Amino acid sequence: MTKYQKLGLGLVFDALGYLSFVFPPFDFVWAPLSAWLMTKLYKGNTGKIAAIITFVEEALPFTDVVPTFTLMWLYTYIFKNNESKTIV
Repeated sequence: MTKYQKLGLGLVFDALGYLSFVFPPFDFVWAPLSAWLMTKLYKGNTGKIAAIITFVEEALPFTDVVPTFTLMWLYTYIFKNNESKTIV
């Protein structure tokens, strides 16, 4: 899967998280599902940590505005890559 496909899926998954504003019980299904999806998109310890953060963020009320999947994509492909390039 390319990094832009992951970005597209992340945007869709973040949009799905907003459904809980319209239908609050959706969080009971979406919180564990989003954590599982995060571990499938991002492997290793960073994916596991992001899954925990995603689960908590989706389970807590009024925190669904945080685009967790998009932030993880930015961390993985923008910030993390810049860190490795600047290390001498």
